[in-house]
Amino acid sequence: MKLFSFLSLLAAATALPAANDLAPRASISKVNGLKFNIDGVTKYYAGTNSYWIPFLTNDNDVDVIMGHLKTSGQKILRIWGFNDVKTIPGSGTVYFQSFSGSTATINTGANGLQRLDAVVKAAEKHSIKLIINFVNNWTDYGGMAAYFSACGVSSNAQWYTTTKCQSLYQAYIKAVISRYRASTAVFAWELANEPRCNGCQTSVLTDWIRQTSNYIRSLDSDHLIAIGDEGFGLAGDGSYPYQFGEGLDFAANLALPNVSFGTFHLYPSAWGTTNAWGNAWITAHAKVCAQLKKPCLFEEYGVTNAADHCPVEGEWQKTSLAAKDAGMAADLFWQLGDTVKSTGQQTHNDGHTIYYGSSDWTCLVDKHVKQIG
Repeated sequence: MKLFSFLSLLAAATALPAANDLAPRASISKVNGLKFNIDGVTKYYAGTNSYWIPFLTNDNDVDVIMGHLKTSGQKILRIWGFNDVKTIPGSGTVYFQSFSGSTATINTGANGLQRLDAVVKAAEKHSIKLIINFVNNWTDYGGMAAYFSACGVSSNAQWYTTTKCQSLYQAYIKAVISRYRASTAVFAWELANEPRCNGCQTSVLTDWIRQTSNYIRSLDSDHLIAIGDEGFGLAGDGSYPYQFGEGLDFAANLALPNVSFGTFHLYPSAWGTTNAWGNAWITAHAKVCAQLKKPCLFEEYGVTNAADHCPVEGEWQKTSLAAKDAGMAADLFWQLGDTVKSTGQQTHNDGHTIYYGSSDWTCLVDKHVKQIG
């Protein structure tokens, strides 16, 4: 496999495609008022999340699953563009970046970013648009914590403000963007999965979001940019998600010039709220997005009780779709489930999973796509 050290990467990743190498701008997803324009069509869109699809090792498996999304009318797929390790795993195990001492090494081999290449290629073939996320707030697949030893910090709060951490992080961003800068499959680049800074002043995350979104824009003048946050910190009923204790200010962050649209998530059972509470959470974000004249993406949502999948999540979908002219632009359920063709095994079921072809798929995907029209 071909590996680049952090220092050599800085030189290797500088060459980005010239403007005339880009696909026609009409094919690049964009914002149109409070909606998204994808492949020339402005409307409300449906989609889903698959953290696991870049870690499949068979190209045909990826292609089949993308085909299922296309035939089902799903348009946007959010994926992990990260997989960070502190110890290089056994042969064939997929990872994208490893840390040793004070350096980071990006794996561009067959079990590295070439797996992400396969996802982008299949998305291009089936006209699926990808949100590619650069780092995890959580320790799953490494996350910010994987950087700690290399950049001399011991917490996420320090990671956001430490120059060495941000240099390593930006080098990884540059490596990924340089691979897909010209791809029409990229819907948006995303800073992090659910960034938080518990107990921090909101200025810490706002400054980091400003700095990172500006950096991404300096590399790519065309594709959209999002934060990937849960939507915490806005006026509401005073319950935990509306508070600012996780260091997030939804409106202040959305107002930043290089943040293209708002993102928010919904997990009532994890947040100590009720399922019915979620409808007001959706409309509260739509209101802020409308005020700031940027679209809202209902980016993750789910309930773990299988009996609640259709009645609860279906109601949230209706609430979001009803606000399609008042701030809401799309929704992506958590998470996609499918059967991997080469193994015959189903993908991970975390309790939220909606499997392709199931009765839940019929009510939450097929029915929803018909309602969108």
